[in-house]
Amino acid sequence: MPALPRPSQGPGSRYTARAAATRHRSASPTDISALTRRLTGRDIWLARMLHEHRVLTTHQIARLAYPSPRTAQRRLRTLHLYALVDSFRPLTATGSAPEHYTLGRTGATLLAAHANLDPAALGWRPSATGRIAYSPWLGHDLGVNELLTHLAAHTRTARDTELALWLSERSCARRWGDIIRPDAYAHYREGPVVLPFFLEYDTGSQPLARVEAKLAGYAAFTTADGARPALLIHTRTASRDQAIRRRLANPARDLGLSIATSSADFTTTTPWGPWWSPLSAADSQRTTLTRLATHFTHLRPANAVEPSDADTPLTLPVPPLPPSPEASS
Repeated sequence: MPALPRPSQGPGSRYTARAAATRHRSASPTDISALTRRLTGRDIWLARMLHEHRVLTTHQIARLAYPSPRTAQRRLRTLHLYALVDSFRPLTATGSAPEHYTLGRTGATLLAAHANLDPAALGWRPSATGRIAYSPWLGHDLGVNELLTHLAAHTRTARDTELALWLSERSCARRWGDIIRPDAYAHYREGPVVLPFFLEYDTGSQPLARVEAKLAGYAAFTTADGARPALLIHTRTASRDQAIRRRLANPARDLGLSIATSSADFTTTTPWGPWWSPLSAADSQRTTLTRLATHFTHLRPANAVEPSDADTPLTLPVPPLPPSPEASS
């Protein structure tokens, strides 16, 4: 994509999106039939992930699907050449940001063909990467994806663990948008213990009153037996975490919600660890995701997550990890 002018103010003033200048590719569309022997199951999975989660960095993609960042970079350069993916790199005040990947023109055509749809039905436009690069929610989206990719990558090496389901904000809105709009929904399993949870990723930009107002929707969201998933609230800083805990403690108790909070000051790269504190005056000690599942009673998975006749290949949940490892291309 061509470089975009930097706005004089607002989120876009902090960075300029640019495609990797050294990655030359043909201006004419790639015939997807010519790629049938070149694309692997992992490549198609990546296209689906980018459609589902909008933007992933090189590091996030590498930890999910490749043995090393260098292997990921090599394959991503090839996929960029095919236009399966697009990329941009934010301009940072110091240092260098990793490449950020989005769904490319060929990727959108490929997914549409798999679903027997017109590419326009995906909502993809040539300006899609630019809109994501300058979106005021870019940092929020990357934060959500950073948390969940670390959790998914952990299950690649940790014995008897699994991130069985990971739905994006868009998928959640499609299913439950008339009641709640969480930033993600997931099932994390360790051994026989499963934690179904909604995620609210708080960047500190919303007033506390608005955060509190969301609780009524989560309280209305119940399964047939009156239970519901847990609600995890992740904040940028420990001070914001404490402010949210003070504000939500009484409403959460009155509504019967199972809430735990943490912040980037604690979770770092191990969100499954002992960083989550139940929102309860009786027990506010930090604990792991697995122990949260046993701490909270009456947790149940959300409704409407199983595939149905109304689903299409584009609305089915995307597995958080790619197909079985394949030979590097």
